[in-house]
Amino acid sequence: MKLVYIVNRIDGPGGLERVLSIKASMLADDYNYDVHIITLNQETTDLFYEFSNEINYYNISATGNPISKIYKYITELRKAIKTLKPDVIAVCDDGLKGLLLPLLLSKPVPMVYERHVSRQVENQNDTKSFSSKLKASMTFKLMNFGAKYYNKFVVLTNGNLNEWNLKNIMVIPNPLSFYPTESSTLNNKTVLAVGKQCYQKGYDRLLKSWQIINEKFPDWTLKIYGTISEKENLDTLARTLNIQNNVNFYAPVKNIKDKYKESSIYVLSSRYEGFGMVLTEAMAYGVPCVSFNCPYGPSDIITDKKNGIMVNNGDIEGLAQGVINLISNEDLRKSMGEKAKIDVKRYFPEKIVAQWNDLFLSLIK
Repeated sequence: MKLVYIVNRIDGPGGLERVLSIKASMLADDYNYDVHIITLNQETTDLFYEFSNEINYYNISATGNPISKIYKYITELRKAIKTLKPDVIAVCDDGLKGLLLPLLLSKPVPMVYERHVSRQVENQNDTKSFSSKLKASMTFKLMNFGAKYYNKFVVLTNGNLNEWNLKNIMVIPNPLSFYPTESSTLNNKTVLAVGKQCYQKGYDRLLKSWQIINEKFPDWTLKIYGTISEKENLDTLARTLNIQNNVNFYAPVKNIKDKYKESSIYVLSSRYEGFGMVLTEAMAYGVPCVSFNCPYGPSDIITDKKNGIMVNNGDIEGLAQGVINLISNEDLRKSMGEKAKIDVKRYFPEKIVAQWNDLFLSLIK
């Protein structure tokens, strides 16, 4: 089967890139798919994650004003699809153009859409003016309109089902990135968070929680790995809260597995998520997680008070207390970590990619 993925870029350190590297590589290597990935304005071939050598790449360069850019992109995309003659097209583009591609391409073959974020991504700050609400409402209507033209619309969690009024929708979660035989000892006085610095990840909320934690456990350290953004002013906030000596910010690293192994607690402070793959990665190392119950993903992954701790979204004191409970109770920390490592097996890549194979086969039949 010839499968074409349409994405924006795959050279970054984000969750979409990691997931695609796993799925596309397994489909190419284990299922003998002829996989092609079409990117937009990605001139580099230096990829952050490792992709199978069997995968083929095609990049489209489209610049200029928005109208000329989209015109050139669609024109070149049509040419590429006509040349490649795929059996199935999978679109991994959370922007509006991605949702409209069945119409823009006249849907030459069965098409599948992969939604990697919540619709809450349209909310980029806590201020919701009339104009921003109107813009979001119009965008959602266009999204729903385009989504109906896909053969299948795939979301990552059961919660995401509530965001879309579609008959073609289904859930396939993200595959686990790795599953090591070893686990964290959970003895290091380190709490970990992973993800780029942005409004979505809620690190401002995490730092306020850490101020509470730091008062009781000043010998513990919070480490945050992810693309650093100066406009988030997290360094300034840490100094304002007087926690700068116990909080460290790091750029993305390829050996993130080592960081999970060296941590004793993982914390997720996101305002919204597409899935929360960092939770499954931490759990694979037997690290218990404390997470806001944000839309959507954590509630699918974490069973509260069994393999981790769930906190009402935005409850800063509750998030702090969840971490404090695990710091102060070593037995609880280790028992939750053991259960987490077992429960996360349901996301093994073999199980998830098999679902994608079944979907693609059903579409070409």
